Amino acid sequence: MKALYYILAGGMLACSAPASGHEPENPSKKESNVTYQIQAEKSSFTWKASKVTGDHTGTVDIASGFVNYNKGMLLGGMFEIDMRTIANTDLEDDKWNKKLVGHLKSDDFFSVEKHPKATLKIKVWAPIKDAKEGASNYYIKGDLTIKGITEEITFPAHVNLDENSMTAKAAFDIDRTKFDIRYRSGKFFPDIGDKMIEDMFRVNISMVAQPQASN
Repeated sequence: MKALYYILAGGMLACSAPASGHEPENPSKKESNVTYQIQAEKSSFTWKASKVTGDHTGTVDIASGFVNYNKGMLLGGMFEIDMRTIANTDLEDDKWNKKLVGHLKSDDFFSVEKHPKATLKIKVWAPIKDAKEGASNYYIKGDLTIKGITEEITFPAHVNLDENSMTAKAAFDIDRTKFDIRYRSGKFFPDIGDKMIEDMFRVNISMVAQPQASN
């Protein structure tokens, strides 16, 4: 499977103050403490996994989430991914599509029956100094949990914040073997030949959230 370790990648220094000139504009700063609730129906999570003979693409639903904003800073957050909604978008044959999705949900991969949710707990939002317009303007550090296994990741993201909404986009690679997903991994089965599946897979996240005043 293809790489996924730089989108919401993790290993950043804690942020104690926003970088000058690159804090998202927020006309509602008079609200010192605001929680932005994820709008699941307006957000998306896509994946791409590769093997020697080709690749597959698909989606997974974002179930819920929130981001905290306080005194000009983004602070923490939590996202839940509903692994039961794994879908494939490249196989047109219904039989093969269902077979692949069923396999991804099995214990060979994500053990969805035992672990129906994956989570990302954000610990740090670190502004990127002198970020160019339209480019990633934050590094995000957090704990990603898949199959009950938690790994710290750090990744860049482009964040836009105003009085009505918050949007964020990121793309990163994930090493599936760190979450005990070893099926046809060349790392653990070096003689598997053209049946090998890449350890890294790519994810793209597009998030939309709306403010809700906190008490």
